[in-house]
Amino acid sequence: MQFTEIIGFASYIFAQAQEPGILSYLQTKFVEGGGFMWPILASLVLGLGFAFERLWTLSRASMNTKKFIVKVKDALAKEGVEGAMKVCENTRGSIASVFHAGLLRADEGVEAAEKAIMAYGAIEMGFLERGLIWISTFISIAPMLGFTGTVQGMIQAFDAIAEAAQISPGVVATGISVALLTTLFGLVVAMILQVFYNYFVSRIDRLVADMEESSIELIDALYEMKK
Repeated sequence: MQFTEIIGFASYIFAQAQEPGILSYLQTKFVEGGGFMWPILASLVLGLGFAFERLWTLSRASMNTKKFIVKVKDALAKEGVEGAMKVCENTRGSIASVFHAGLLRADEGVEAAEKAIMAYGAIEMGFLERGLIWISTFISIAPMLGFTGTVQGMIQAFDAIAEAAQISPGVVATGISVALLTTLFGLVVAMILQVFYNYFVSRIDRLVADMEESSIELIDALYEMKK
C-alpha cells in the first residue's frame, strides 16, 4: 500500500464519519463514556500525528533503487567518484545519502568507504525508525486507559446498585454499558494505530534490505574501479 492509497483510504473513512447518523452516534457514545474518553481521544490524535509524519518521511526516503544504482555505476565508469557523488546529491532518499557518505571516503580506499557506508546506514536506519516508539506507546496506552475507565464505570455501577438497595436490570445494564464504552474506544484506537505501525515496520525493513543490497553493489563497483 503506497502513501497516496493510505491517504485516500483515510479520506474515505473521514468522509464516512461526517454522515450525520454516524457522527451523532459517536458523539453520544463519547459523552456517555465519561472522562476517560478524552485521554483515549488524545492518544488517537497524537498517534495519528506521528503516523502521518512517518508516512511523509518514508515516502521521501523511498526511491527506484535499481535505476539509481545503474546511474551511479554509469557515473563511476564515465566520470569517476565525483560524478557518482553528483548523482547522489541530486537524488532524494536514504540510499542516496548512504552512497554519498561512502563515496566521500572513497579516496581513502574501499575499506574506508565500506565503513562509512555501514556507519551512515545505521544513522539512516535510526532516522527511519524515529517516532515509532511513540506510536507503539499510544498503542499500549489506549487500551489501558479504556480498561481503567471500565473499572471506574463498574465501581460506579455497583455504587448505584448499593444506593438503590436492589439489583435492578436497568441500573446494572446502563452502568455496565457505559463502563464498557471506554474499553471499546481504547481497543479501536489501538487497532487503528497498530495497522499504521505494522505498515511502517514492513516498509522500513524493505528499505533497509534495499540499502544493504545496493551498498554491496556499490562496494563491488568501487573494487572494480580500483583495479
